[in-house]
Amino acid sequence: MIIIGVRFKDVGKVYYFDPHKFSSEELPLGAAVIVETGRGAEYGIVALEKRDADVRSLPQPIRKVLRLATEQDTEQEIKNRQREQDAQETCQEKIKEHGLDMHLVDVELTFDLSKIIFYFTADGRVDFRELVKDLAATFRMRIELRQIGVRDEAKMLNGIGICGRALCCATFLDEFQPVSIKSAKDQGLSLNPTKISGVCGKLMCCLKYEEETYAELMKGMPGVGDLVRTPAGDGDVLSINILRQTARVSVRVKNGEDPVTDIYPAADIKVLEHRPQCERGCNCPKCKK
Repeated sequence: MIIIGVRFKDVGKVYYFDPHKFSSEELPLGAAVIVETGRGAEYGIVALEKRDADVRSLPQPIRKVLRLATEQDTEQEIKNRQREQDAQETCQEKIKEHGLDMHLVDVELTFDLSKIIFYFTADGRVDFRELVKDLAATFRMRIELRQIGVRDEAKMLNGIGICGRALCCATFLDEFQPVSIKSAKDQGLSLNPTKISGVCGKLMCCLKYEEETYAELMKGMPGVGDLVRTPAGDGDVLSINILRQTARVSVRVKNGEDPVTDIYPAADIKVLEHRPQCERGCNCPKCKK
């Protein structure tokens, strides 16, 4: 099936549509189009040019491109963005009037002005039924209040990460990928939450970028605490350097002398016994079990 990709926000998710009767020349990257969506006609920008795709791998249904956007459509879209700012200020005032414990993050107005969506965060459930009635009487259109998570809030508001650059989620990430603490462990990072968490308070999205590389490199590495055989004799692994593919080993010496510690390439090491470590990195009896 031939499809194109369309974005409705600058760094939003890419949605797929049937280009219908329009040619590749009519739908270049950056072209403005009006497409059919589940909530009516919407104004979007072409983010992926026409290409062949397996329909089974695409979310259903695949709706059509209705037409190319005109100058009037673009003007309407600009006016809608201004209306969103005005609506956000109005909603903020209404939230204060009703004394609701919620934080308004963003406002989205559909292209045909049939519905307005208010995105907010809150620590728990919020009874906003009276607020919805008040907003409906003010805007005279369908009202939807949608509670979002802290990662979505960071994506909408943007900010500066600990790397000193704009947030990945607000600049180029289309979708959030699940990130686990295992990613930080495998990369040998400090498990201090302040060092591996983003401004949203969740694990940083960038922990996912090199996860596959580290997983591949770890295949030929011993674990900390493993009993291994080195060119100098048998010993215990004290630490590993995944990128350099080396391990620091305490080699056992006969005649009661102190162990000799040295660094060996992973290729020169043979694992004799795996000894799982606990989160503290020790080799306690509990871990040996």
